[in-house]
Amino acid sequence: MRGSVRTRTTVAATAVVAIALVIAGLAVVLLLRSNLASQAQLQAELTARQLASQLAAGTAPSALDLDDEQRPVRITDAKGNVVAATDGLSAVDGATVPKPTVKPTPKPTPTPKPTATPDDDGDDDPDDPDDSDGRGNDTPTPPAGRVADGDASYSTGPATVDGRTAEFRFATVKVTLPNNGGEATVQAGAELATARDAVDTVSRALLIGLPLLLAVVAAVTWFVTRRALAPVEAIRAELAGITAARDLRRRVPVPDSRDEVARLARTTNDTLTALETSVARQRGFVADASHELRSPIASLRTQLEVAAAHPELLELDELIADTVRLQHLAADLLLLARLDAGDHPEPQRIALAELVREQTAGRNVTLDIHDEPVVLGNKARLARVFGNLLDNAERHAQQEIRVLVRAAGDRAFVSVQDDGPGVPEADRERIFERFVRLDDARSRDEGGAGLGLAIARDLAHSHDGTLSVSAAPAGGASFDLELPTAPRQG
Repeated sequence: MRGSVRTRTTVAATAVVAIALVIAGLAVVLLLRSNLASQAQLQAELTARQLASQLAAGTAPSALDLDDEQRPVRITDAKGNVVAATDGLSAVDGATVPKPTVKPTPKPTPTPKPTATPDDDGDDDPDDPDDSDGRGNDTPTPPAGRVADGDASYSTGPATVDGRTAEFRFATVKVTLPNNGGEATVQAGAELATARDAVDTVSRALLIGLPLLLAVVAAVTWFVTRRALAPVEAIRAELAGITAARDLRRRVPVPDSRDEVARLARTTNDTLTALETSVARQRGFVADASHELRSPIASLRTQLEVAAAHPELLELDELIADTVRLQHLAADLLLLARLDAGDHPEPQRIALAELVREQTAGRNVTLDIHDEPVVLGNKARLARVFGNLLDNAERHAQQEIRVLVRAAGDRAFVSVQDDGPGVPEADRERIFERFVRLDDARSRDEGGAGLGLAIARDLAHSHDGTLSVSAAPAGGASFDLELPTAPRQG
């Protein structure tokens, strides 16, 4: 879906609410319809059972008070003849309801008085099993009526009462009449118009209210999203201004809220700060590199011009020294550029003590190796670290250079110590900056570009290690390299 975040959010929220409301509305309508239909069916069944109970009790069909009922009632006998019906009922389910056939109420048959006849055993004991009914007489009792067991049967159809046709829910109950009156069927109905009117009213209310509610949801979502995204828009506008002006000193506004947008603004400002620092560092690096390259190039040009004019004045040793110095400087600048670009060769397992022995061979160095740690890294670059540290120690040492190798836990430590003047505490971080040379170092090593320690620290960081400087026990400087050890094989 294309469009702004606010538009997509509004459309999505409105669609979700619409689906939920439609489902809920359908559920309400269906539940309401089912409940009202069940209520009408229950009313019809209650009416049918009440009338059936009266018939079973001996009330004649014509004597039933059906005019008080607000529902159509039809009573038929076993042959299907209508014996009683609601006044004004003319049709049920499309079939005409004839006038009730009024049958005379059967009179009860008189019971003859029993003739005194002695029992076979010569007594009139009512408990005598020879008596026919166990009560001292042999007259049979007429059977009583009863409502048929089981559930009523139901149907739905139209009925016409007083010329008005409507839909009804009918319940039919079977009843056995007393005094061998046979079986009758009671059919009573409850009108469904009220239930349907209620369902229609609720449906119309939902159809009218649903669009209004969706409009409210869309409007509220639109304004809430607009308010929530206002800080994001401010951040975007400020970033666009920073890009257009190329001014990394500017910062995006941070909202007062403590939500994701505020964290985004703070992270963006941190990124701008890091970018500003990186750009400033890059500019300084380019300026310093240009300055450092200009001197040997100018010297080479001067010597070549003199040699062209006066070949007898050519000094090859000085010319070669300037060329080597320029070559080393170019190599250092290329290595720094690769480190800044994140160039990390595939690591390999390196025996750190053995590498230290290789780098100190031929140098006047005292080795103090306590452990044989193994680290992961690039052997050539770690050798460059030790070479730079040893070169720096040789420039400043008075008499002794000591190299210590030890391990503790999962860390390996190498310290290069000298007995020189040391490094002032205020300059212990500054000496690792690029093209930085302290006055004492400059006087002792003219022509140095000030990249050795900077390269050593950057290489240490590329191996997940650290490089720091402290005071040596002999009074000079101690450059301490810390690296993580490699996991054990197998």
